[in-house]
Amino acid sequence: MDIADPRKAEVMASFPYLGPSDFEIRSLPDRNYNCIAYAAGQDKQWWWPTMFWPKKCARVETIDAFVETFGTIGYKICEDTCLEEGYEKVALYASNQRPKHAARQLENGNWVSKLGVSYDIEHNSLDSLSGRVYGSVVCVLKRPRIS
Repeated sequence: MDIADPRKAEVMASFPYLGPSDFEIRSLPDRNYNCIAYAAGQDKQWWWPTMFWPKKCARVETIDAFVETFGTIGYKICEDTCLEEGYEKVALYASNQRPKHAARQLENGNWVSKLGVSYDIEHNSLDSLSGRVYGSVVCVLKRPRIS
């Protein structure tokens, strides 16, 4: 994708640490799912405590509730964001201890994110999405990679 692509400029306007060579747009905008669902490997429904949420999990916007929710699909808290063979990782972002975003690590070490109702992107750094929109990474989880 050309760095003069207006879609890239649109994304970079919201994320000042994201440069044109730091990411690729992977999809068209889609209102059917959000970043939490996408990080969980879903693209058919919107995951949020006020929408779809596992029945056993607290329907509150807290880091603990999101960790519990990812736990229902096999994720456990881990120490770092480093690529580990055989594992898939999810990073949770928060601002003022309120969850705002999640990104999932790919087998190549890059991360994928769904940007609200907008694009899915593949980005090479978690820090590139830190800032006023999503806050910063507060928790990393992992599970054995599902083929």
